[in-house]
Amino acid sequence: MNDAQPTLDLHSLARDIKHWGEELGFDRVGIAKPDLAVDEARLLQWLRRGFHGDMTYMARHGVKRARPQRLLAGTLRIISVRLNYRPPGIEPDAQVLQDARRAFIARYALGRDYHKLMRKRLQQLARRIETIAGPFGYRALVDSAPVLEKALARDAGLGWIGKHTLLMSRDAGSYFFLGELLTDLPLPSSAPSSAPSSEHCGSCRACLKVCPTGAIVGPYQLDARRCISYLTIEHQGSIPESLRPLIGNRVFGCDDCQAVCPWNKFARPTDEADFQPRHGLDTATLTTLMRWEEAEFLEHTAGSAIRRLGYVRWLRNLAVALGNAPRDEAAISALHARSQHPSALVREHIAWALARQGEKP
Repeated sequence: MNDAQPTLDLHSLARDIKHWGEELGFDRVGIAKPDLAVDEARLLQWLRRGFHGDMTYMARHGVKRARPQRLLAGTLRIISVRLNYRPPGIEPDAQVLQDARRAFIARYALGRDYHKLMRKRLQQLARRIETIAGPFGYRALVDSAPVLEKALARDAGLGWIGKHTLLMSRDAGSYFFLGELLTDLPLPSSAPSSAPSSEHCGSCRACLKVCPTGAIVGPYQLDARRCISYLTIEHQGSIPESLRPLIGNRVFGCDDCQAVCPWNKFARPTDEADFQPRHGLDTATLTTLMRWEEAEFLEHTAGSAIRRLGYVRWLRNLAVALGNAPRDEAAISALHARSQHPSALVREHIAWALARQGEKP
């Protein structure tokens, strides 16, 4: 902390930070201490069970995720922010999932990527703080460094971690992004809810029951290796054949555990124009997306979280979904058109999908 500000009123500054954050468009702002010893133990147990799959970076970073001081020396507090993302008036997930010829894309990925937007606002918040506190040490994070952001948000009073392992809020559900500003300012921390997290989920097991692949193996326990979001986004290789039929028409992520959660009746729609659906991704058919050439994929996913997949894994995911779709000449034609793709990964999934359609590759 800058010693040039001996009379700095930290309590007043903390109140200002929350106000400034909301002025910048964040839906909620809180402040946490970097004390994550219990969460660190849980993380290590999760890694020992191999639940991270081929996300080797999780094991490589290890305890660093629970020790923000390793990301910014002298970290004393973390300013945690929340930003709603679900577009208003969007079609219910169930309607898209029930139409097997359509593509389901996780609601967060329908619009522009959130990383730059949130990071820019966090930088603006830091500059506002500097006008009062003077120069101080900080680092803005939006999925850009290894940190247990849900645990920090919980400790900052932004919600609790539900049985599906996502952060939940009684007044906003779970359809929101998180970001952090690590600081060396000894700000007063926000007081999280006094009730244990289990009291907010109670005896409800809806998220465990609805998971298509049984990835939520117990309350607060997620085996990423079975999670559709992991399989369609993080996983680099071949999707296990036993899980492919369970994926249905989900081509990028899965929101089932959120959609079924009773708390999401309180979810607040976003007013961010950047998060509105683009290029018809909320209504697109599988065959339409499969016909995109790589140049079209790159054009239509510019500035989107989907871009990180790359064209090969995009085709892989679409092939699985088409293999799960009803027999359809348009689907068969779209699959045949990609059956000689240079990528062995694509060809394998195309062959599987054609077999499911009753066709030879």
